[in-house]
Formats: sequence, structure tokens, C-alpha cells
Amino acid sequence: MWPTEWPSAAREIADATDAAVAAARSAEPEPFVEASARLAALDQEQVTVVHASIVRELLEELHPDGLTGDDVQAVLERCARSAASWVPDLDVSVLVVVLTGALGLTDPDEDPRPLARADLPRYATLVIADLLAAADAPGSGYIRRAIGEVARAQTVEMP
Repeated sequence: MWPTEWPSAAREIADATDAAVAAARSAEPEPFVEASARLAALDQEQVTVVHASIVRELLEELHPDGLTGDDVQAVLERCARSAASWVPDLDVSVLVVVLTGALGLTDPDEDPRPLARADLPRYATLVIADLLAAADAPGSGYIRRAIGEVARAQTVEMP
């Protein structure tokens, strides 16, 4: 499904992200926990960059005239409401960190609360699933573009 020229780490991030998002869209707790555990075992910096890119692209697509605070609040509320029924330990403040981090407004590493690094990709996939549902779109194209963008950024030499 993913390009064969991608390094194995990129394919693993894509596979685990795709599985977690699919489970979140279907509200399937057990597959979601399994896919989230796979994501947690991967390079967290790379996973976070890919997920932030997907969230940003979806937000830009859903709000082509610009994103307001009310738009972000609506995403947060919609995502929290849909996940609350099947994610027993849902922490809305981590959803906020995912959204604000993807927008470059905060840095999860500087959050004063001790966040488990595994929480960020798990919550990011909840946000991605919500945004994909709002866009009525499959996730594979967004995952492919995000990983492609990360790969391009890594090959550009700094001046």
C-alpha cells in the first residue's frame, strides 16, 4: 500500500497510523489500543511530525478561509464527544495539546504537565479520525503526503 522506496520506519509509521485512525473512525477500542501501542514503540519525534502535518493539512482543507478559535473549539468538542463513549481514559487536555501543537502554538515537550509520550500519537489519531470524518475522506492520501513532506524536508540541506 505504501511506496516501496520508503524506509521501513516510514512504512511502520504509516501502517500504525492508518490502523489507529481506522479503529478510531470505527470506535473499536481493542484495535485502537493495539495500533496505539505500535505507534508508541516507534520514533516519537517522527510520528509527531507526521501526525502534526496530517492535522494541519486537514484543518486547512476544512477551513480554506482561515481557522478561527471557534473552529478549533468545534473540532475539540466534536472529537471529545465522539471519543468519550469508547475511550474510557479520555483526557481532553491532551486533545488540546495535539491541536495547538499541530498549529505551532505550543510545544508538547514544554507542557508543564508530565505527558506520556505515548499519549500524543494516540490522541493525534483521534483528532485525525475526527477531521477525516468531517472531510469525508480516506486517510491514506494524507498519510502519504505527510510522510512525503517529512522525507523532502529531511533531504533539503540547511544553508
